Amino acid sequence: MTIAASLTAEELRVLACLIEKSHTTPEQYPLSSNALTAACNQKTSRDPVVDYPVQLVDRTLQLLRDGGWARMKRPAGSRAFKHFHVIGEKLGLDVPQQAVLAVLALRGPQSAGELRTRTERYHSFADPADVEEVLDILAHRPEPLVRNIGRAPGQSQDRWLQLLGPESAGPPPRDPPPAAIPAIPTAAAPAPSTASDGGDLAALRARVEALETRLAVLERELRLDGA
Repeated sequence: MTIAASLTAEELRVLACLIEKSHTTPEQYPLSSNALTAACNQKTSRDPVVDYPVQLVDRTLQLLRDGGWARMKRPAGSRAFKHFHVIGEKLGLDVPQQAVLAVLALRGPQSAGELRTRTERYHSFADPADVEEVLDILAHRPEPLVRNIGRAPGQSQDRWLQLLGPESAGPPPRDPPPAAIPAIPTAAAPAPSTASDGGDLAALRARVEALETRLAVLERELRLDGA
């Protein structure tokens, strides 16, 4: 099986959150579906920020279980099933390697110095050189899990990209762009001689609407000047 980019953006986010919480809040791990959804949608330590519904997280967990990345169990005294990752078992990764991969998956490409700071709650690296050693191991596996993508403008260290899935978990929802205002036709742009009657009528309407828009702007400017 090819590991590189084998996970979807949603699978990557859910798996990385399981890894994160297993090391940073072990007393609250494994996670319920609701707790895992909250972890996916955190506003901090996430790039990008997402808004996954719990139904999406549950479907994604099923895919991760099918692929051997995660499992679930019902702890004694609990009425709900809890979810946990098994990436260490699946890929043979130790805690430092899991920490580096999870932070790359949750926050995008980063330098060794950035990774050292952002993995402090997972694992204590002595210095960036320790992080670079882990990155080198991950990059030289038979199926590489990270790749050096060079320096960003103004940075002194190379950045690294995880290869478990896509670079991003997907952009946050955006409002649709505003409709463009039609350009005002000029007299130097004659209508094509081969246009149909329907096309001529549509062009005429567009011209009238553009002229009306321009007239309204001029009237508003004149009122402001006369005020």
